[in-house]
Amino acid sequence: MGVDISGLVEGKEIELKELAGKRVAIDAFNTLYQFLAIIRQPDGTPLMDGEGRVTSHLSGLFYRTSKLIEFGILPSFVFDGKPPKLKAGTIIARGRIKKKARRQWQDAIEKKDMVAAKKYAQATSKLDSTMIQASKDLLDALGIPWVQAPSEGESQAAWMCKEKDVYAVGSQDFDSLLFGAPRFIRNITITGKRKVPNKSYYYELKPIITELQDVLETIDVTREQLVEIGLMVGTDFNPGIKGFGPKKALKAVKEGTWAEHEFGVDPKEVKEIFLKPNITKDYELKWGEPDLDKLLEILHEKHDFSKDRVEHVYEKLEKAGRAKNQSSLEQWG
Repeated sequence: MGVDISGLVEGKEIELKELAGKRVAIDAFNTLYQFLAIIRQPDGTPLMDGEGRVTSHLSGLFYRTSKLIEFGILPSFVFDGKPPKLKAGTIIARGRIKKKARRQWQDAIEKKDMVAAKKYAQATSKLDSTMIQASKDLLDALGIPWVQAPSEGESQAAWMCKEKDVYAVGSQDFDSLLFGAPRFIRNITITGKRKVPNKSYYYELKPIITELQDVLETIDVTREQLVEIGLMVGTDFNPGIKGFGPKKALKAVKEGTWAEHEFGVDPKEVKEIFLKPNITKDYELKWGEPDLDKLLEILHEKHDFSKDRVEHVYEKLEKAGRAKNQSSLEQWG
């Protein structure tokens, strides 16, 4: 879910080609949950292999990440570690939402309402340890580096961006800004045409890049004050103050009255999560060549992906690699 400060934050639409040559640290859990939610059958059933194992996350990771590489982008993925204790309430609440959505999905299936079925099914997505490991194995086979964060993946990615190891953080959540990412990009893994719900036409979904400094200057706050706004609106670590949206929270923070409210948790602890996050400096970002044999083993042999399609994507990746190497030779020749 993340913090909702969308009413205060503006970004700029860009094309994927504008990110050519850029390193981007992508929030793995955030992205895998996107794939699990949107890559589904018309009735909401996720993609599965012959043994009934969900493969929507692998499909998204393979095809959409490969697309980034074709554009010359250097993606890396950051996986969540142990969540902060203050996140326990959010995790419990998400579990309840999933259970309710599953009941609604089943009811919609019985009523043969496929539109409602797919809508409710998207909220039932679950990511387990087996799926996480399979995702890491696939990234290894693609030659894409991944980092295991000790805690929140977004805080680790934001640190990597602040250290200039990557150009930007890729995520759908505005938490990246609260964690101090100098810039973050939404929609980077889900670009393309999208059907308008209950309508017969489509729209083009493009990446949106947001600069932290632009946000702070536009609304005239410090990063610590931005975190305080998040506290009032609600984060994954506290429920927020009832009746406070982003603009009302901004006013309270500027007036200095935000701390007068009862948060239910110690606001200093929440601020500490954002301002002094638990991260590791022990990581290496090294991109390699895709391994066709490993890709076929994981996708075709284990999970029934089309051999022809896997080989076709591999050929495109090889071509993208050759083009990159040629560009480097021309640059330094």
